[in-house]
Amino acid sequence: QVRLVESGGGSVQPGGSLRLSCVVSGSASEINNLGWYRQAPGEQRELVAYISRGGGTNYADSVKGRFIVARDNAKAVFLEMNSLKFEDTAVYYCYANGLTIGDTFYPMTSWGQGTQVTVSS
Repeated sequence: QVRLVESGGGSVQPGGSLRLSCVVSGSASEINNLGWYRQAPGEQRELVAYISRGGGTNYADSVKGRFIVARDNAKAVFLEMNSLKFEDTAVYYCYANGLTIGDTFYPMTSWGQGTQVTVSS
């Protein structure tokens, strides 16, 4: 199992930047995908971005060109958010999908507890 802890959320004005971090602890030696979802009030949770073990990335259309996802192997995942907009306001959750623990692969997803990002003037 792994534990994910986010940090870096907060309040920022439109056009500003924030950097989210998610530290992964536990016994997974490899993690297939690390990434971020977000959930705004009254909305469903949506995928923001993820990065594969090989470094491939995928972004929601709404954040392309503004957000950058990066990882430190199976230890951490980061989300650099630039040119923030009102509609980026949400709770951001990091996740880890596809864990290798010892010699066993677990096709499971673990989640962090979430960090609030508020964009307001």
